[in-house]
Amino acid sequence: MEDKVKELLDGKLDELNMVVDSVVLEKEGSQTFLRICLDSEDIIDLDKVVLATKIIDPIIENADLINEQYILEVYGKSKGSNLDEKKN
Repeated sequence: MEDKVKELLDGKLDELNMVVDSVVLEKEGSQTFLRICLDSEDIIDLDKVVLATKIIDPIIENADLINEQYILEVYGKSKGSNLDEKKN
């Protein structure tokens, strides 16, 4: 699943300077989630996540990869904190 989604989205997020970091399809209770984590050299704020979701959603829907209902969850990979470096 992850390779197929990455292939479908390859180059589609270039204008936002983002790439797909990971893709996970998992069940939580009675709901299924397709979680797509994005990465970037830049900070990924909520506005960029919304723009990326607007690009990703129709591509995934048209590919018809998942036979059941699911919730698409797109989020940015969190960057590490520099607090420890500042203490030294």
